Amino acid sequence: MAPTWLRRALTVLLAGGALTGLVAAPSLAAGAVPGAKGAGDPYFPLQGNGGYDVGHYDLALSFTPSTGRISGVATIAATATQPLSRFDLDLRRTLAVSSVTVDGRPASFTQPANLGQELVVDPAADLRAGARFTVVVTYAGVPKPVTDPDRSIEGWVATGDGAFVVGEPQGSPGWYPANDTPRDKATFDFHLTVPQGLFAVANGDLTGTSTAGGRTTFDWHEGEPMSTYLATASSGRFVVTRGVTPGGVPYLDAVDPSQVAQSRPQLAELPAMVDFFSSVYGRYPWSSAGAVVDHAPSVGYALETTTRPSFDSAPDELTLAHELAHQWFGDSVTLCRWRDIWLNEGFAEWSSWFWSEHTGQKSAQQFFDQRYATSARNSDFWNPPPGNPGSAAGLFADSIYDRGAMTLQALRTEIGNDAAFLGLLRDWHAAHRYGNARVEEFVRFTEQRFPHLTGLPHFFDVWLYQPGKPTSW
Repeated sequence: MAPTWLRRALTVLLAGGALTGLVAAPSLAAGAVPGAKGAGDPYFPLQGNGGYDVGHYDLALSFTPSTGRISGVATIAATATQPLSRFDLDLRRTLAVSSVTVDGRPASFTQPANLGQELVVDPAADLRAGARFTVVVTYAGVPKPVTDPDRSIEGWVATGDGAFVVGEPQGSPGWYPANDTPRDKATFDFHLTVPQGLFAVANGDLTGTSTAGGRTTFDWHEGEPMSTYLATASSGRFVVTRGVTPGGVPYLDAVDPSQVAQSRPQLAELPAMVDFFSSVYGRYPWSSAGAVVDHAPSVGYALETTTRPSFDSAPDELTLAHELAHQWFGDSVTLCRWRDIWLNEGFAEWSSWFWSEHTGQKSAQQFFDQRYATSARNSDFWNPPPGNPGSAAGLFADSIYDRGAMTLQALRTEIGNDAAFLGLLRDWHAAHRYGNARVEEFVRFTEQRFPHLTGLPHFFDVWLYQPGKPTSW
């Protein structure tokens, strides 16, 4: 993560200065230059930033649903990865910043209209490479949903009694300042204040609540590093259920009253799902589990927010299994670039098939056979190939999920031994736990694991990269 930013930062010095119009403070660190204004992902060029690595976010947010307004104070602990004269955070301009400090000293800042989501911070003194520093950003406004290239919405989505908060792939800067690249993982604390009677839910463990002046603050802590797009801060009137899985994982479900009856049979399976995937993929990566089931009809999808997947309505069994499997593949092992989305979605979709097989319902091979019967003329089903979505608009195409899961089932057949195949997935997770990975790395990992399968390079090329229906592999 950091070395990549360092290389990029040196290439954008002139461009960064021209776009921001800022003048760096007198240099106190030899060779100090501005951090890059993006982390280099071709699908989202302004997403993320260079020159520093975030270790922890402390987010204090106050939300009033009747006005839609939030006010926040974000305290960000980071480390400079280069001599740094200036740096950016990602924050949408619907939220106005009133002050920024760096290590307790006021910093100059701007939110350039031509950059959309950049908060440019000019600290009072340059930062040395390796220096730890703390940024405090005070901001407020009425957040608006972000529309993605595929026309779906994300970010802070207002509901009838609160907000449904999801961030993949670019919604998090719609409600808090961040280094919004999947490669910069950090721990989180949340302090969410809402009108008394509402419940505010975030990632990790609920560590405390307090009520004063008709408002309640909910404190949440996520102590393992996660990517910024996986953070949540949903609120509303929820029926809250707590428990512990037979395997010892605490869980908390927060369900909109209108969705309780429809959700009950599926959520009753959640403890067994968590324990099953733990037995298959290795120890559950987080300190708690659960789900948020809201009534957010404008959203149209679920998301694997860390520890507590978010559903816009009552999920079916396979969808719940899919999002819980993401806690290993997507949340713990996270894509490096957005084109690596198959490592998230293909793995989670196959896992839902495997859960079905485990419970005596349709087998993963039956799912494969049913989908493989789809005509080659159905281009939308088979394209784009899961290893190359082609653009941001193709990230969540059906083929990434269905053909992506079929790739793993075909690999399972190719290997010919379930213990060996599941051992591959388990060891892949262990090798990249709390980290990032690329599709090419999984291909190499598999080829090195099974050197006797000399046809694997052709197999992966056909299933992951060639357009159209795979017919020979």
